[in-house]
Amino acid sequence: MTAGDDFSPAVKTAKPFEVNRMKPLNLIVAQCNPQSAEILAENLQNHFKGVSLAHDLRELRLSIVKNRADVAVLDLEMAPLSEISSLRREFNNLEIVCTHRLADEHLWSAALGAGAADCCHPSDVRGIVLAANRTHIMARTTAA
Repeated sequence: MTAGDDFSPAVKTAKPFEVNRMKPLNLIVAQCNPQSAEILAENLQNHFKGVSLAHDLRELRLSIVKNRADVAVLDLEMAPLSEISSLRREFNNLEIVCTHRLADEHLWSAALGAGAADCCHPSDVRGIVLAANRTHIMARTTAA
């Protein structure tokens, strides 16, 4: 073992969540609660190329175009499920990760049925990052 080798458990457990390689994605955060939106955006900064905030659906649509967003993190209290379907039709390459403070299996299933990549609790940064990156990895693999 050389001086540079470190096989401590802390190093091994940190590696599976290294999704920083996927940084080229631009993301828009649209949440009902402005404080939660700011905290979520701040937590997502390390995982995405660009993170922007949208305060309503109109601003979300403008931000998607302006920032060439790949992913939208959309609070289901801000938009009905029909809006997810509409956004998916309007922006073909946009992935949507829904959030809801009371997300359950029924809501998760309905969100996926509407075209979302996943439905997570707004504080589940890891779940949001994995859903956004997983979808784009599969899209690139299919295209190849």
